[in-house]
Amino acid sequence: MTTTAAGYPKEREADVVLRDGTTVHVRPVRPDDLPAVRSFLGALSTESIQFRFFGSANLDWAAKWSTDVDYLDRFGLVVETGTPRQIVAHAAYIRIDAERAEVAFLVADELQGRGISTILLAHLAEAAEPHGITTFVAQVLPHNYRMIDVFRESGFRVTLHSVPDALEIELPTSITPDALARFDERERIAAVAAVKSFLEPRSVAVVGASRRRGTIGGEILHNLLTSGFSGPVYPVNDKAPVVQSVSAYPSVEEIPGPVDLAVIAVPAELVVGAARDCAAAGVKALLVVSSGFAETGPEGAASQRELIEVCRAAGIRIVGPNCMGVINTSPAVRLNATFAPPAAVEGRVGFMSQSGGVGIALIQAASRLGVGLSSFVSVGNKVDLSGNDFLQYWEQDPGTDLALLYLESFGNPRKFSRIARRIAATMPVVAVKSGRTAAGARATSSHTGAILSASDVTVDALFEQAGVIRTDTMNELFDVAALLAGQPVPRGERVAIVTNGGGPGILCADACQDYGVEIGELAPDVRARLTEFLPASAAVGNPVDMIAAATADDYRRTLETLIESDACDAIIVIFVPALVTEPADVARAVHAVAATSPGVPIAAVFMVGGGTPEELNTGDVRVPSYAFPETAARAVSLAVRHARWRGRDAGTAPTFEGIRSVEAAALISRELAGEDEWLSPAAVVELLGYFGLPLIGTRVVPDAEGAVAAAGELGFPVALKASATGLVHKTDAGGVRLGLADPEAVRAAAAEIEQAVARAGLGLDGLVVQPMVPTGVELIVGVVHDHSFGPVVACGAGGTTAELIKDVSIRLTPLTDVDASEMLHSLKTFPLLDGYRGAPRCDIAAIEEVLLRVGLMVDAHPEIAELDCNPLIAGPEGALIVDARVRLENVAPARPVPSLGG
Repeated sequence: MTTTAAGYPKEREADVVLRDGTTVHVRPVRPDDLPAVRSFLGALSTESIQFRFFGSANLDWAAKWSTDVDYLDRFGLVVETGTPRQIVAHAAYIRIDAERAEVAFLVADELQGRGISTILLAHLAEAAEPHGITTFVAQVLPHNYRMIDVFRESGFRVTLHSVPDALEIELPTSITPDALARFDERERIAAVAAVKSFLEPRSVAVVGASRRRGTIGGEILHNLLTSGFSGPVYPVNDKAPVVQSVSAYPSVEEIPGPVDLAVIAVPAELVVGAARDCAAAGVKALLVVSSGFAETGPEGAASQRELIEVCRAAGIRIVGPNCMGVINTSPAVRLNATFAPPAAVEGRVGFMSQSGGVGIALIQAASRLGVGLSSFVSVGNKVDLSGNDFLQYWEQDPGTDLALLYLESFGNPRKFSRIARRIAATMPVVAVKSGRTAAGARATSSHTGAILSASDVTVDALFEQAGVIRTDTMNELFDVAALLAGQPVPRGERVAIVTNGGGPGILCADACQDYGVEIGELAPDVRARLTEFLPASAAVGNPVDMIAAATADDYRRTLETLIESDACDAIIVIFVPALVTEPADVARAVHAVAATSPGVPIAAVFMVGGGTPEELNTGDVRVPSYAFPETAARAVSLAVRHARWRGRDAGTAPTFEGIRSVEAAALISRELAGEDEWLSPAAVVELLGYFGLPLIGTRVVPDAEGAVAAAGELGFPVALKASATGLVHKTDAGGVRLGLADPEAVRAAAAEIEQAVARAGLGLDGLVVQPMVPTGVELIVGVVHDHSFGPVVACGAGGTTAELIKDVSIRLTPLTDVDASEMLHSLKTFPLLDGYRGAPRCDIAAIEEVLLRVGLMVDAHPEIAELDCNPLIAGPEGALIVDARVRLENVAPARPVPSLGG
């Protein structure tokens, strides 16, 4: 197969993370790499050369072969590291025939076994598939066990058979779900290894350590020395031989022992130089506390880019810059590399803050509220490690049971969703996200875009799908943390309220219901057991009001009865001041039940002066206490909703016969070459048809007489609509006429539409003719492609009032069948679809199928920037799209998998 050489594919460049958490740079090879590739080959061992070339090789010829590329039939990749960058690996494919290519790899001896070949295989596969190459072929010497294992463990479907003196391996270039799962696992291992360099270092250097307390460098060193860190701490100060009674060094390179973690606390203009020194000394982790980077403007952003380049070249990982530091309270580590004044209380909560200032306040709040931390990190500008990496560390950390996140932005929301969804299934993840109205800045022209631009509903959808518990305030974050740090996640949704005051019990029940948790009545047998020991005047329905005379023993027996009867999944216990009963006695009773019944979470409300009774938190059991019933109700309700998410069926991604994605891609490519972002009506009909979407019979004609002829084919009455470049909302511009019953009505309507479009300052391109549809429920199904979150699918009440009603549910792609069902059932107007007041029930399955087909289409084609199917008319016999608009936008190619941040 002969092709023309393509230009250098810069989009294929990527920084990737190796198994040990360090980074290297992958890029396509260039012809001018010939000398560097020759040097790389010359440094290889004889064994590596024999394995690659089946014996000895002319290295000059091999270097020329390796750099002879056209990026279509001959494609090569190199891996670089070091300063200056040196080539340490090469991989290439050479097309054999129309659909097959031979593939080969070479990795520097000292880097073999760190996952580079597997990464190169994935990148080569992504480069080959768009050029029609479906199969890779490789020949391997029978005793080259390491390379055979690379193929077998890659996750690709591998077939292997023997040929004379070699093994021939074949594998598809398409990245299978199994391969993606393998890459995810490798990424998890790499993330954990990288985070360990920051949270479990064996030695720490403080660059910018100061003799003066009250300075950032002075406080970081002081905290490291006084926290009891298990390894050596090296102050780096070129002006003092001793800092805070510890011998100091003028540079990192002069430290006699290895340094795992270097904390950089020098002025911004000195940071890059310090990073270069650390690279030369072999440091693999930099905690850059210094500010003055991208947060300050263009000049700072340029310095930040330079810092990243230095670290990437050396394989160094970064936390920061502009951060507060990290803490690990584990007795085996005892690391406090922050400048925060208070010491964190040891516990089992992992905490990440994007803001350093907020981080200091959070540590103080956690200590005050008794929420103990296993580790804390402030990520600052998060140029490298982010919440995704720390979540994966906490997932495997035996000392962490709960993850808390303070977020201001997302670097890679789709990756966050994938990781958080996995982790939340076994460990609660609680987040507060600031900037709740930031999505309102999105500029959109469609009904869907206008609906979604009002708030950060996209973030809500992300958290909902991923099982992240979202709180609106920092207070709520700690309220939920106090519950889940000391008590288990509820097993179900049944909440019981136990109180000695009727009013607070009612307030608590009302609050639970407001937060989406019903307080169901207790079963007759449970109520009967409670009446055996409670006064006759007690109310035992739920809330259980034991009346003001209730004793500590009444509390204990009531709680035990509810738990032993399996009457609830969580309990809120309320105590109001009584004349006889002491708060401390009640607290002891509640704590005793919690200690002996660990399966049911208990939240306490002590409406007394003096704060939380200390008797609630003795030994290893902690019962959270809240000042007011509504606060406890909010915390418990969020925990119950998380239990609901854990118990839900995640669903399956759909597959449909007859999808023609390749033809759709060709159409999109053709239309992107035009001037108008919005597809013409004819192109919309074509695109939706490729994905089997039920667009009503539609004819696009040039003029009134064509409209009359089309109406005769479709059958009267018909609807007539304008087709005009730049016309977004046809109804608003007078470009729609309905119920046209004869040819004269069509001609008259065509003239009116042409005049209306002209008044709007536009020219009529043509007319769209459609049959009138049966009456039904009007819906809108739409998409906005968010540049961070990807395709956002919306479904809600449709028609001309869609933006006014804003009854909408959204999800991020890919959609599952459960997602589609939940989207519909969550609508306030869902009863209209379900036979409201005797109306016939709509075909719910047909609407869900539209959602799933739309989700598939926009997930496969990210160039679809906006889509409106409005209205979608739903009825008993199915669902029909009456009007649709699609806007295209050029997008950057997806980053290769696996890659840093990808």
